[in-house]
Amino acid sequence: MTSDNPADGPFEVLVVGNGVLGLSLGLTLARRGTRVAVLGRTDRPWAASTAAGAMLGTFGEVTSTLIASKQGRAKLDLGVQATRLWNDWLTGLAEDTGDSTELRCAEGTVMLLNSVGVPGIDSANYTAIRQTLREYQEPYEDIDPADVGWLDPDPLARPLKGMFIPGEHAVDAGRLLARLQAAFEKAGGTLVDGFGERLVTGGDRIDGVRLSNGDTIPAGQVVLAAGAASQSLLDTVPAVAAAVPRLCAGVGVSVVARVDANVPGPTSVLRTPNRAFACGLHLVPRGQGHVYLGATNAIEPEPADVPSIRDATFLLGCALRQLRRDLDTSGIERIQVGNRPVAFDGFPLVGRTGLDGLWMMTGTYRDGLHLSPLLADEMARRLLGEDSRHDLSVFNPVRPPVQAQTRAEVVETAVTHLLATGYEDEWRIPNAWPAVIEAQLRAGFTKFANELDDEYTPPAEILAKAQMNPQFAKQVREYYAASRAAL
Repeated sequence: MTSDNPADGPFEVLVVGNGVLGLSLGLTLARRGTRVAVLGRTDRPWAASTAAGAMLGTFGEVTSTLIASKQGRAKLDLGVQATRLWNDWLTGLAEDTGDSTELRCAEGTVMLLNSVGVPGIDSANYTAIRQTLREYQEPYEDIDPADVGWLDPDPLARPLKGMFIPGEHAVDAGRLLARLQAAFEKAGGTLVDGFGERLVTGGDRIDGVRLSNGDTIPAGQVVLAAGAASQSLLDTVPAVAAAVPRLCAGVGVSVVARVDANVPGPTSVLRTPNRAFACGLHLVPRGQGHVYLGATNAIEPEPADVPSIRDATFLLGCALRQLRRDLDTSGIERIQVGNRPVAFDGFPLVGRTGLDGLWMMTGTYRDGLHLSPLLADEMARRLLGEDSRHDLSVFNPVRPPVQAQTRAEVVETAVTHLLATGYEDEWRIPNAWPAVIEAQLRAGFTKFANELDDEYTPPAEILAKAQMNPQFAKQVREYYAASRAAL
């Protein structure tokens, strides 16, 4: 049921956040007879889910830096296990709602290595994807990009290699959200339309959440699953927030385009490896003459609620150049913005906080929707005192900053990715300048990283943002200081 009356409480569990992760957890708990509410504004102004391409893939997201650390390997393994849950998850949603309309909109993924990228990122990540596919014995097939129908890029941006991953699909994120919400309500869960303003505590435990309208929702346990927006609530209990890596937003802009329905469109996801501080350029078929386009990721201190002109024009330019030249004759159905939750150390925040009854399930960056069936089940088990199935200790919210790379490695990653943004944006500079720029960037990032902290270095995209934004740099320094004091 839907409610704007918190008097319906107290609840056994209150889930803050009504995106895919929050609704998935709420549904899992409701199915088990838990008195549970999911809190969030119905318009979801800062969510990641509403603008997501919703690719159900792990291997397509693999990068050389991810598989170089134990934390990255742990995240990869969770993703592989989550992939195996999706068929049953979608079947369960159909049974819950009585709606068997197909939510899956793409069959498999075509990975493309094109001439736009740089060897240190695109080629390295393409190789890392193949390596992990072999390690997990996941089927894949090398293909000739010239045989990929519909694809018609600029000749100077043509793909050099391609591989088809038959087990990595995609769903329509908007319709998935609607079905999750319907299933949650049918299972007896309560939806509360509102915005959480403050955590309410009593002694050393959580009592509930106060809304911006002054009402309070009492609950025995509270789970922060509101993505990047979770930080503002956590900040209302400073002593608890100090021990948890701070969250910022990975702002992404996407476009749903209406293409010529008379031209047979792609049936699989088309994408490049992750690059240039962002997810790779990707296209997801949406059926009925529509395609979803995405590529961007801009680290920002606060979530965005409107798409930027800069990111929208960059995305469309990349799509025209790298996917299909006549896309400029297509219509724009809508332009969307989403906010991926990014922890300051780059890894998920899943589990208990330092306040009794307060949990977190966020910081999943680009993987939240894909991980949702697995994390929902795992978190429900922990909330209900059942045996867990997965070791998530490496992602416990109460932790020192994770240092997955050395300072020199972070600096090198930042330099390479920043140069890659220039190539993808078609910069035209004298032949000798890239080497000069690279040397200057390396010196600048090294100096800044040394000034930022004596011990810790944030991930490359956060380091680059902090160098350009003094206020953001101040937040990073304060996070490191608070973490040392709290832990």
